[in-house]
Amino acid sequence: MTTLQESVRPKPRSSEWKAVLILILLIPVLWSPPFVFRFLLFQPFSIPSGSMTPTLIVGDYVLASKYAYGYDRYSFPYALPLFSGRILASDPARGDIVVFRAGKDASVDYIKRVVGLPGDRIQMQQGELVINDRPVARERLKDSLNAAVCGLDPGARVKRWREALPNGVSYETYDCIDNGYYDNTLVYTVPAGHVFVLGDNRDNSTDSRVMTSIGYVPMDHLVGRVSRIFWSMTEDGDPRMERFWKAVR
Repeated sequence: MTTLQESVRPKPRSSEWKAVLILILLIPVLWSPPFVFRFLLFQPFSIPSGSMTPTLIVGDYVLASKYAYGYDRYSFPYALPLFSGRILASDPARGDIVVFRAGKDASVDYIKRVVGLPGDRIQMQQGELVINDRPVARERLKDSLNAAVCGLDPGARVKRWREALPNGVSYETYDCIDNGYYDNTLVYTVPAGHVFVLGDNRDNSTDSRVMTSIGYVPMDHLVGRVSRIFWSMTEDGDPRMERFWKAVR
């Protein structure tokens, strides 16, 4: 049996040995505990917007695994160009929540979900995600009253779905309005060395559907994979203990 689409793994670069040599020379600095944890293992990020609701909500603090996809310039402070490409590279999977720098604006960290791999054809049809001409399976759940994340009036109902990708990864999404601006799109064909990302709050997310700002995300711009919510707070500053140390997929 063949998979729908084989991902394109970056080819080793001739300068990779130079990057390894640089890392060896930096061992005295890299071996300090704060540096090892934050820049080589895990980095904390806060969620400032509702684009990944209901999976990640405003006030969540998450940990991103820095080694999940290997290391590139964006893995280190100030995005220093110590080397080109990625070393110890590994490809993301559909359903991964990733921290990345956009190709259009590499100064800002974004957090979205990977739904498309190199060669995939991605489209939205009446609010449904279609991958390689097949609608992604989804199940209607009980509506949410969390109208604020959609910019709707209090008391408005928000459609909630459980979506399941071809590899079995499932998660919840919000559908704020019918016939939203990006509910119907052209077909996006993901280029080699890139991924296609969406926010779980589909009508309130700037993601790969917006080619003028994010578009296709280069794998060399991946910072890490979000693995845990380690702290969550309400708008009033109260802790949400039910979300403490929650695993994220």
